[in-house]
Amino acid sequence: MIALRGPSTPYDLKRAVGRSVGYFWHFPHAQLYSEPDRLAELGLLELAVEDGGRRRKTYSLTEAGRTALREWLAAPTNVHFQMRDIAELKLFFNEVGEPDDVVNLAHEQIKQHEERIAVYEEMVARFGAIAEVGPRMITLELGLEMEHAALRFWTALANDDLDGLRAARSGGAPVDG
Repeated sequence: MIALRGPSTPYDLKRAVGRSVGYFWHFPHAQLYSEPDRLAELGLLELAVEDGGRRRKTYSLTEAGRTALREWLAAPTNVHFQMRDIAELKLFFNEVGEPDDVVNLAHEQIKQHEERIAVYEEMVARFGAIAEVGPRMITLELGLEMEHAALRFWTALANDDLDGLRAARSGGAPVDG
């Protein structure tokens, strides 16, 4: 985040993450306060502390930090993505619950995915034409694809039409979503 936005306090990072990477990469906010100190100790960030007042800490990327970041970005990633979705976990254990639980869960998920799609589409409308953020918009496109896929699944489940979803996936009739 510091490479993207420049010198930042942990609070600046918290706000920036909440409006960007936090939509798909969740971690404890306390990490945004502890990790910069660790990276500064490694020489990857430079720390400046205000002399008076609140003695805020501001971190900047060092040349060693920029090199390490570029090396990390260039390295291939062979780890499959991880999804920690409480709704999917509840769905896995659905046979222990009541029959209506799955349908109720599906309807709530439909609502949540529609809301997230609306947020993402609003971001595309607001920022899509800004050249400086173009590279980050690729991530938003992936997010939209994942949200639409989830919406198709939950809609099919709510409509008791998983067969239609399977048919669409294998080249049969398309499923709305």
